[in-house]
Amino acid sequence: MKETPLIEVKSLKKFFSVKKGFFGTTRYLHAVDGISFAIRKGETFSLVGESGCGKSTTGRLVTRLLEPNDGTVWFKGQNISHISDNQMRPIRKDMQMVFQDPYASLNPRMKVKDLVAEPLLIHTKLSSKERDKLACELLETVGLNSIHAERYAFEFSGGQRQRIGIARALSVRPSLIVADEPVSALDVSIQSQVLNLLQDLQEEYGLTYLFISHDLSVVEHISDRIGVMYLGSLVETADKDTLYDRPMHPYTQALLSSVPVPDPTLKKERIILKGDLPSPVDPPSGCRFHTRCPSCMEICKQHVPIFREVEPGHEVACHLFDEEMLKFER
Repeated sequence: MKETPLIEVKSLKKFFSVKKGFFGTTRYLHAVDGISFAIRKGETFSLVGESGCGKSTTGRLVTRLLEPNDGTVWFKGQNISHISDNQMRPIRKDMQMVFQDPYASLNPRMKVKDLVAEPLLIHTKLSSKERDKLACELLETVGLNSIHAERYAFEFSGGQRQRIGIARALSVRPSLIVADEPVSALDVSIQSQVLNLLQDLQEEYGLTYLFISHDLSVVEHISDRIGVMYLGSLVETADKDTLYDRPMHPYTQALLSSVPVPDPTLKKERIILKGDLPSPVDPPSGCRFHTRCPSCMEICKQHVPIFREVEPGHEVACHLFDEEMLKFER
């Protein structure tokens, strides 16, 4: 019997209305446009792509901080896409989020022990003493000292604040943690510490991660599988080793060519993409990448490529791997 994924996203869409001027017509920004993926229990699935491609919106849709316009999100076999806030409340205990900016995501007026214990106040019936004790234990777990519990968030560095955010997410023992660019605001030396902490915690608590980042070197360090997003759509998914060894989509190839290699003797050919990222308010017809693609064909301008499996576990949305469409092109 096939194991049910912990989280499964099917044809998910999210549009935001954009209005120019008082009498202007309403247009729609296509933030997430028909993406599908599944995350198995205990694995790390990463979403990568340029800023504005819809990664963070996807994370907020998965945790139901945003409600989708279309498509479904299944969590532990239950469709949570359009359930009410009251129905969603007990489920939120099982999915937590670590936010990008540790300076903005922690209330500067609250003591650290209260920040870490806040989810416990909402989701459990523990006493104040029990919550404080658990908060101190969690601080020790993420590499801070329990004496820090009486301090305020503004007294800590960025890396320490992100550890506090991780402790807060762990407090209710979730199954899924959505980590939205959790190390992008940190120094490189601190990034590796936080990434190693996340991996250690995953092993200890059996966590599942949806990891969101624009940094491919960070993603390589932590991921089991990776999804590449471009302008609200998934263009390629594969396990980490396959994606880095044999990227198939031209956009993935361009992204990977930009990752620096710490070897001055190794010459790496850089793929430079021409033009700017198109507006998600008025995306191109056909394949959304065709305006910048070095392998663009006429068919790419007219037909949206189907997201298909080209080899076991490796899915790509590109006409270069669509034999039926290539017959017409020839």
